[in-house]
Amino acid sequence: MDDTSSLPLEGLLVLDMSQFLSGPYAALRLLDLGARIIKVERPDGGDLSRGLYLSDTEIGGDSTIFHAINRGKESIALDMKNEADMAALKTLIGKADVVIQNFRPGVIQRLGLGYEQVREINPSIVYASISGYGEEGPWVMRPGQDLLAQARSGLMWLNGDDGQGPVPFGLAVADMLAGAATVQGILAALVRKGISGKGSHVETSLLEALVDFQFEVLTTHLNDGRRLPKRSNFRSAHAYLSAPYGVYPTRDGFIAIAMTPISRLAALLEIDELTPFADDKSSWFTSRDEIKRIIAEKLATRTTDEWLQVLEPADIWCASVLNWEQLISSEGFKVLDLLQTVTREDGVSILTTRSPIRVDGQRARTSTAAPRVGEHSRAIREEFSL
Repeated sequence: MDDTSSLPLEGLLVLDMSQFLSGPYAALRLLDLGARIIKVERPDGGDLSRGLYLSDTEIGGDSTIFHAINRGKESIALDMKNEADMAALKTLIGKADVVIQNFRPGVIQRLGLGYEQVREINPSIVYASISGYGEEGPWVMRPGQDLLAQARSGLMWLNGDDGQGPVPFGLAVADMLAGAATVQGILAALVRKGISGKGSHVETSLLEALVDFQFEVLTTHLNDGRRLPKRSNFRSAHAYLSAPYGVYPTRDGFIAIAMTPISRLAALLEIDELTPFADDKSSWFTSRDEIKRIIAEKLATRTTDEWLQVLEPADIWCASVLNWEQLISSEGFKVLDLLQTVTREDGVSILTTRSPIRVDGQRARTSTAAPRVGEHSRAIREEFSL
């Protein structure tokens, strides 16, 4: 076990009865804040994400994604269709502070482990549920998968250039955001539990998390005549922001330029063609493609560093566009100390990320890799007399 003595959730016991990404991500964040996570898995294969490969890389029989999101956890293998194993699980529930589950709606209730059923075992439990689309309505029984949730959320129409059609995020943003929202709810419920002794049922879904993710632009849509967002045809980066907002190729790479008055940019980049647009702020949106093409033509003539030497001293919001290799080798990344190596007794070793949160100036460090299925079953059974 890793030392969590200086972290705020030390002594908290969390049962992670979820799989894939959203629930395990929530449990990972609680682990990085000091909680002890016991992952409840099926004996025959465990969490399905053990076989969810992002590449052809396998480490110790499991996918890299499983290792990334389950580091530092303990695993107990329990068959929920087995009477003795269910009795053991209910004993664990009785001693836990938090339970996290992301079964499809209705399944957990049929197993006898819904919130009302669990509350009878442990009245002060903080119970967190993550679904695809909530607990009612026509989408309830549809697969709660990230890409499908993105498809239903409207989010895909904010990415890419106009005319490309819907463009999904290249990350499982629905899972990650739902997991993060779940952690917020769990922490709030734990505060209430500390004040009143009452437990809570925290609920969210992939769709709810994605709608919240879009709250700023969706509010604009709801209050400006419900006009649909209009992406730029050229170098689009934000459907609702005017030129020059976007990413542009330079002679040797790419540069991102955020909110900047066209008049200032015209002077700094010495672009006479921008003069007609300099003081007409409405044109920065209505003519944004034309403006951005003019800017792009100029930026392509020099290197990224040469342009940064012009723009940064003038306090223009801009940045070089880095790939992962460039990010990891940069001093800005190195100083944050965001990587760690976790290991396991069977020789598994994996380089992965650390918590994004610092508490009292310290970032939690984990030394233990993700567990094998049921790796800690015997020790957990002995400890809790299961």
